[in-house]
Amino acid sequence: MSDDPLKSLSDMASDAHARIQAAHEHINPVVEVRQGMRKSGIPADVMTIDCLRTRRRITLILHDEQPGVLLYQFITIEDEVGDQFQQLALADMNTQRLFDWMEEYFG
Repeated sequence: MSDDPLKSLSDMASDAHARIQAAHEHINPVVEVRQGMRKSGIPADVMTIDCLRTRRRITLILHDEQPGVLLYQFITIEDEVGDQFQQLALADMNTQRLFDWMEEYFG
């Protein structure tokens, strides 16, 4: 894991995205890093992974006040991000886990 958690997460998402597209043509996720929380004064980076076909979204948050922790939730594209996040040690996140999440949730 590099010193920049957002870059590490972005690299994992990019690798998982390429793998999911190779394995499942019908799953074409859209990965986006959003800066809106920082602009509104919340010290966090947000990444969303959307599946337009199923209208489902995986939201990943790296919060400055919780270093080493990845907050995540599975919602739909129409839903607002809620308060109920699950947590995972960032060190436990990897390309395979992201691939599995996309395969299971978007498939």
